[in-house]
Amino acid sequence: MALYTERITLANKRVLITGGSRGLGAEISQVFADAGADLVITGRDRAGLEQTREVVRALGRKCHCIEADLATVEGAREVGRKALEHLGTVDILVNNAGIVHLHSLLEATVEEWEETQHVNLRAPWLLSQAVVPGMIAQRAGKIVNISSSAAVQPPEDHGAYCAAKGGLNVLTQAMAAEWARYNIQANAVAPTVVLTAMGKQVWGDPRIGDPKKARIPAGRFGEPIEVADLVLFLASPASSWICGQVIRIDGGLSAV
Repeated sequence: MALYTERITLANKRVLITGGSRGLGAEISQVFADAGADLVITGRDRAGLEQTREVVRALGRKCHCIEADLATVEGAREVGRKALEHLGTVDILVNNAGIVHLHSLLEATVEEWEETQHVNLRAPWLLSQAVVPGMIAQRAGKIVNISSSAAVQPPEDHGAYCAAKGGLNVLTQAMAAEWARYNIQANAVAPTVVLTAMGKQVWGDPRIGDPKKARIPAGRFGEPIEVADLVLFLASPASSWICGQVIRIDGGLSAV
């Protein structure tokens, strides 16, 4: 039997990570580079992308940055095309980029609704269209979609976000149904509140965050590294028989 270091590794894997300029995307990028992967990262914040690239390069791995807007069809397709130019074939796709507009369903605008669906749901599909043919050709690939516990336990004022993440969960299962036969494993990770900059912005006010935290048996919110480690496992050979799953990472919230 192979050593665990040969099972939980991304040595020389070619990876595309969206939303790599900050938060979970930056954390996943660092963890993946530490596990041996070469990266293409994308986002709208050029300065943030450059910061992540420096961290990755300090770990001895390659990292290309693509500044693009995944809210547009052209932006998503450009990312897919450029990622293939840089990497040749994408072995692992991490659809991490996401946005949220905090408004009630009655107050939300059509523009906010559409942008949320485009970034959180349509872009993962378009990027998969770009990179999965290469995975099929080599009979190997991993897709990890970053979803949310909000997809199944919707908080107030997150209607468009919840709808998009719910769609992403089902899209993940559809990916598995179509592509598992080619040795491509598609899974989703669904955290509750994680203390990224966006998480702190939304939940940092104790009047908002404390009632949510009180519902979590572990009594706290998650840290980015805890989610990144799960994504690493799902991207590694150790998870080769896990496919089409939406894995909750929530300190026990889903158990109560």
